Amino acid sequence: MSKSIKKLTGLVAATFTPLTAEGEINLSVIGPYIDYLIEKQNVKSVFINGTTGEGCSLTVDERKQLAAAWCQHGKSKLEQVIVHVGCMSIKDSQELARHAASVGADGIAVISPSYFKPINADALRLFIKEVSAAAPALPMYYYHIPSMTGVALDAADVLNGIEQMIPSFQGVKYTGTDLRDLGQCVCYSQSHNWSVMFGIDEQLLGALVLGVDGAVGSLKLWRLSHLLRTLAAEAVVASMRQMVLLTLSASILFRCECCCPSTLNFLWKITCTTLF
Repeated sequence: MSKSIKKLTGLVAATFTPLTAEGEINLSVIGPYIDYLIEKQNVKSVFINGTTGEGCSLTVDERKQLAAAWCQHGKSKLEQVIVHVGCMSIKDSQELARHAASVGADGIAVISPSYFKPINADALRLFIKEVSAAAPALPMYYYHIPSMTGVALDAADVLNGIEQMIPSFQGVKYTGTDLRDLGQCVCYSQSHNWSVMFGIDEQLLGALVLGVDGAVGSLKLWRLSHLLRTLAAEAVVASMRQMVLLTLSASILFRCECCCPSTLNFLWKITCTTLF
């Protein structure tokens, strides 16, 4: 990639798709939606056409219209617009990837095919590679969401060696409950300066302990923003202390690989200096 890439971090809004009463996309809402996110939520990056946006239930043309509108209205306002381009058809995914590049998106993401599922990590990496090749200048993110795709492959296995196949690869949106797998993704991604964005609001504190770079949120986005502003509250600190000790204990007693040395050092420091 020729241009400098800004690492995706912090809170990212997983946007809804505005619809009319007749079920047609309502593009007129997107401008005010962006203003609301920035002014009321202080959120300046978006992930569009994903699960919250019901992207897989929309037509290719509808998804193109939405991507174009978000990029147009978000220009000079939003820091990053990440467009989910995953489809069951690889050609549709490639078409959406090319379109995202043409309208000025800052990155693209793709889920695994979920009808004819990849049988192993190699097959899934090949799929991601083919989609990325349609927009090689855009950062590519793997969208890991096994609860929806039914693909139970470890995301860490998918990431292993993917940089050799996809030079534009920049990280993973991890929407899964396996914190061991998540921790391994964090370890591998840190050595490449990739982003690991977490997608389950209810487990965000645990994910933060493991070292994720941010969260892609939806219904509870305002609560996440408020939570991150009040982490010093006594109850939250107590919860963090418990999670830190549990993580350290698991790493020491079971020698699990979910935490890399830098993460463990960080946990030890905050345990000694902040939480007690």
